[in-house]
Amino acid sequence: MAIFDFLKKAPKPLVLESGSLFGPYRLHELINEGGMAQLWLASNQQEETFALRIAHPTLNTLNRKRFIQGCEMLATLPPHPNVISYLEHGKIDSTPFLTMEYIEGANMRQLLANEDPILIDKIWDILFGCAAALEHIHDNGFLHLDYKPENIVISRGGRPRLIDFDLCIPKPEKPILLKSAGTPTYMAPEILLQKPADQRADIFSFGVLTYELFTHQKPYPGDTTEEVLRKMLDPHTKLIPPGEYNPYISKELEKILMKCLERDPEKRYPHMGVVIRYLQEAP
Repeated sequence: MAIFDFLKKAPKPLVLESGSLFGPYRLHELINEGGMAQLWLASNQQEETFALRIAHPTLNTLNRKRFIQGCEMLATLPPHPNVISYLEHGKIDSTPFLTMEYIEGANMRQLLANEDPILIDKIWDILFGCAAALEHIHDNGFLHLDYKPENIVISRGGRPRLIDFDLCIPKPEKPILLKSAGTPTYMAPEILLQKPADQRADIFSFGVLTYELFTHQKPYPGDTTEEVLRKMLDPHTKLIPPGEYNPYISKELEKILMKCLERDPEKRYPHMGVVIRYLQEAP
């Protein structure tokens, strides 16, 4: 009899579906789903609309900790027009969640796949917004470490916003060893090689993203992740200048991208503020 009493008291499994409630929020539409969480369009009792990120219940201890730390980092970050706006975070029935502003738009990966014309019409606004977001992260004492098109949401008006801070860490005073926890094709060689890294690792990722934005090609193409990584880490592999894919790229912009993508972090720009200054001078 005690067994049946226990089953009656056991918590109900978390069910996330359109129309269901998650605490005070009503879920309307699943926007996206990744390895860490689901992202929902949700509303509260006042019919205000939000983006609600809900951690997967099956997350292991490490990833659950990363999710919560990402929420805490975003909560401390001063507002910026190119960083997603934080509203609140916490736990509902032991499930971590993050409430953010809802942006009508799509992430850069989706726009690249669809060859959306906004990436041409607003390309310089997008470029400077992406750079400004990363500069803001660094200036406030953090590294992002997962900078990629999937984590740039672009509004219908063309304003980019940086999202997903699960892998953020405090910015070190000097290079430190970092775990290879991001997306390999956007990670700096020093991280893949398990060498000390700092904010210049994010600058490399910015270079990969910008190269892809202007050429719709990755700087180190390949059919598999292993092939991409082999090319990136092979010192004999020549990086194709982006102007060979896109003749409209100026020599000045090409020079900036090639410097961001230097394999040796000592040869890259030291800070995003320097990158932005050179971008402002490029036609």
